[in-house]
Amino acid sequence: MFKKRLQDSSGIFFIVWCLMASFGTYFCMYAFRKPFNTGLYTNLVLFGIGYKTVLIIAQVMGYMVSKFVGIKVISELQPSRRIPLIIGLILFAEVSLLGFGLVPYPYNFFFLFLNGLPLGMVWGVIFSFLEGRRFTEILGMGLSISMIAASGVLKTTYMEIQELFPFISEFWMPFTIGLLFLPLFCFFVWMLSIVPAPNETDKILKAERQPMNNEDKKTILRKYGPGLLCILLSFCMLTTLRDFRDNFAVEIWNDISGTHWNKAVFSQTELLSTLIVVCCVAPLSLIRSNIRGLWATQGLIAIGILTTGISTFLFYQAWISPFGWMLSLGTGLFLAYIPIQIALFERLIGLFKMKANAGFFVYGCDATGYLGSVGLLLYREFFMKDLRWSRVLMQFSYVLCFTCLTLILISVLFFNRKYGISKLFQKPGAEPPVNMENITLHQ
Repeated sequence: MFKKRLQDSSGIFFIVWCLMASFGTYFCMYAFRKPFNTGLYTNLVLFGIGYKTVLIIAQVMGYMVSKFVGIKVISELQPSRRIPLIIGLILFAEVSLLGFGLVPYPYNFFFLFLNGLPLGMVWGVIFSFLEGRRFTEILGMGLSISMIAASGVLKTTYMEIQELFPFISEFWMPFTIGLLFLPLFCFFVWMLSIVPAPNETDKILKAERQPMNNEDKKTILRKYGPGLLCILLSFCMLTTLRDFRDNFAVEIWNDISGTHWNKAVFSQTELLSTLIVVCCVAPLSLIRSNIRGLWATQGLIAIGILTTGISTFLFYQAWISPFGWMLSLGTGLFLAYIPIQIALFERLIGLFKMKANAGFFVYGCDATGYLGSVGLLLYREFFMKDLRWSRVLMQFSYVLCFTCLTLILISVLFFNRKYGISKLFQKPGAEPPVNMENITLHQ
């Protein structure tokens, strides 16, 4: 019954179904990845570094390796292998969390490396069900919402469970939360499994998405390398700041508000950020023209980057509250981060009719991004150890703002020149540069 109703890929039922399926699956993935970083692991040290930092670096290293592997695996993934792969990835992650609880400190950090190793590929599997459609930007919002909201909600959930069951140690909490979410994960994966493939209209408008081979990848990099490099470096910095803000949220709030603050603040800031980002990103799907959609996406990214720098300056001047800063900073980060993930590459593939899929681009960016995340953690531990967590966040926010704005501007100029912007102003009667801009869509 559900399969038949989902055949209409422009219907409200189809859109709502895909939003729920992608949101739920990715939200549950975070239940296997994020809860451990709510623990403080007080007075535990390894290699002269705080044990929490060691744990975060171990997991991020696994996650980063997963992203590098995903450049090949996700870009070449056949549709028939999606469901077995995503289930296998999550089960491997949960077994790793079991090892994290069973093996005593200080030897259990390795299990967080194993935990991160499969999880980095989950996003690509989910997005492969959604990309290449008329409404991909809207459908991808399920992933975006879960990415923003899950971290805050799971931190609050962690603290509530810890209060109810104080006998569960910080090392067993991640496995416990993962086990609670496993049935939900299976339900949402079933929802994904019956989503139909893109129809002919989707393929005309957004270009058909196919598994890539090595020659396809080389061709893309040769033609569009400089512009893609600018996007990659910007995404790297955004990922680094996003991860730092998320992983050390408890410590940052202790810095800026003292030790007495409401634990629900995580959910409040992230859910408000989610609402703002959804309202800003979802309308991108209404722009049929790929070149104008690309401009709108690039503009939104620039606004998000500016918001991170301006909000940090306002907080430093004590013109906004700690809550206002964390809300604005998170909103700005995701206003830049999310459009790159779900909209920018979609528009580039459709505009230039690339033989490519979004997984190839996003996983290249993600792999580099998590490398930057590890770098910032190590730099803070060895060269900024005396600085408070909030100071590190502020300094990197300024660096990100100036650097990423420059990189985005260069990428805008590159892709506009590549497209041939002057063709948009041809005389009446001249053939438009891209036939898809003038087609009438029919079901």
